[in-house]
Amino acid sequence: MIDNLDLVREHYRAAGVTERLKAALAALGPDDRPLAPGALAALDQFHTRGLAATVELAELTRLSAEDFVLDVGAGVGGPARFVAATRGCRVVGVDLSETLIDAARYLTERTGQTGQVRFQVAAAAKLPFDDGAFDVALLQHVAMNVADRAGLYREIRRVLKPAGRFATYDVVAGDGEPIYPLPWARTPATSFLLNAAATGEAIEAAGFRVIEWRDDSEAARAWAAELRASGPPPGLNLGLVMGRDIGALAGNLARNLIEGRLGVLAAVFEAAPASA
Repeated sequence: MIDNLDLVREHYRAAGVTERLKAALAALGPDDRPLAPGALAALDQFHTRGLAATVELAELTRLSAEDFVLDVGAGVGGPARFVAATRGCRVVGVDLSETLIDAARYLTERTGQTGQVRFQVAAAAKLPFDDGAFDVALLQHVAMNVADRAGLYREIRRVLKPAGRFATYDVVAGDGEPIYPLPWARTPATSFLLNAAATGEAIEAAGFRVIEWRDDSEAARAWAAELRASGPPPGLNLGLVMGRDIGALAGNLARNLIEGRLGVLAAVFEAAPASA
């Protein structure tokens, strides 16, 4: 029997990702020439507003070199590499997809960051780490793939130290039913959207209190309108990771954002004391 987790895993299991990346990045230089993490932004920031959103979330979260960071649902590792390079923190990234983790490790070798950033295969709602292992957890465009939202947030709370920070940048439900297929789900079978208020309630119920809250929907709509007008960038882009139909999937995302069917939430929470 195939369950929702298997369907999500299959959605992100595009064949030959690492090989495509190696072929495309040959144009930037040989494998032994380190690449700046920012040079990969067009293909490794798999979320609305791309690198700009990662930069803003790092600022909201006040990431520093002292932080040990967990990137939940890391994909091919773009945000993990970028915050490590710009904030000096150590990062562990996890993702359900073996294919994406293999690509993340390859790209991290290309940026010369294997001593600072590492990746492993794991489900977001079943993290293979001790209680209180991390200072910060990041979650970008992942929660809508997780059916057990309460369990996801409890698990993130478990692996954070007391007063640890949890930063989320995720798509939320808006007005009306979304139009599929979308970058994270081809059908509603693997899409588990909550609206912004319900998302906040679920996170707080898991043992967090909000310290930053920002509705990023207007900025996302502006980004979507620009994407509609210009199309995906030539050369290095997310098609190398998700396949040739990423343009159609991104186009549907743009339509849903512009029509208000979807919104985007950026928020940072603090792990409340156990007695709170």
